Amino acid sequence: MGSGVAVDLENVWIKFGDFVAVREANVHINGGEFFSFLGPSGCGKTTILRAVSGFLEPSDGRVLIGGNDMAGIGPNKRPTALIFQNLALFPLMKVWENISFSMEVTGASAAERRKRADELLDMIALDGQGDKLPSELSGGQKQRVAIARALCANPDVLLLDEPLSALDLKLRQHMRTELREIQQRVGITFIYITHDQGEALTMSDSVAVMKAGVIDQIDTGHNVYDNPSTPFVASFVGENNVFRGKVKSISGEQAIISTNRSGDLLARVTPTQVGKLGVGDDAMMFIRPEALELGAATGNDKTTISANVVNEEFEGNSFSVFLEGDGGKSIKMAVPNVGQDHISDKGVNLSLHYDVNNAVVMPAGELASE
Repeated sequence: MGSGVAVDLENVWIKFGDFVAVREANVHINGGEFFSFLGPSGCGKTTILRAVSGFLEPSDGRVLIGGNDMAGIGPNKRPTALIFQNLALFPLMKVWENISFSMEVTGASAAERRKRADELLDMIALDGQGDKLPSELSGGQKQRVAIARALCANPDVLLLDEPLSALDLKLRQHMRTELREIQQRVGITFIYITHDQGEALTMSDSVAVMKAGVIDQIDTGHNVYDNPSTPFVASFVGENNVFRGKVKSISGEQAIISTNRSGDLLARVTPTQVGKLGVGDDAMMFIRPEALELGAATGNDKTTISANVVNEEFEGNSFSVFLEGDGGKSIKMAVPNVGQDHISDKGVNLSLHYDVNNAVVMPAGELASE
């Protein structure tokens, strides 16, 4: 299989009448990268995918694949292959015929097609299954056949539109690992669309987080999680407690925020916003449930939160404790299950603390809707 080629979106706008579906998208995807567009439904992810595959022309800007401008080049002439949610396997064709269908169209002999299909079946760990019909396969196996069929055409770029959404949770998690392994084996560029943050974080080299046609952040999964650049990213990717307030003081990359729940709290200014926050500005500070710990911080009241227990839920590997801070806003804390039977009784006041590196602050903005 070839190595992947780079894909670039340069100032891409996509409009349908007065509706702007994608606004000024600038994205560079490296050759051979597993790149995900992550966002809620209706944010424009699939629209971007259609612009890359050629089913849609941008209203403005350029799509480049391998450095070549794709303007006016239709879907069947582009070096891309697309996998949809519904897979669209041919039910009356054997698995090997499904996989090698693109070769039949170009007039390859049955022997050539069978040889190539068997190579691909081997690669997706379904060797010996070529003579089955799709109906005889499990959901995960059909998924792999769809991938093999797309790869048979030797695309430079494989486009995947929420391909795992129809599978149950266990199988989805298994397929994430498989997809990542297949991608690393074939070495081509994968562009993956999903609203599932777990999928994006586990598989991708880079993630673009989108809301309402705008890309808020492009980064590694780690950075999107630990250094979100906007309140939307902080609240959409993973769980987060948000504390609203005003900036009281700033010193370099740290700021003290007068919060609506727990007085003055110290936080780290998220990297993309360093230098953009001023004293008196409206701000939002985020602390993830797993970053809160029981007990007061030693010697630093600016990283201690006091709150009353409302209830707790046992999750198996952890306890989720829901508390109410000042101002009546709920706070969630995740405590690992290390054999204790529960954390605390309802109504008890607890002191919680956090490491300042695990609290990020940024200018106030729009949160992801629940």
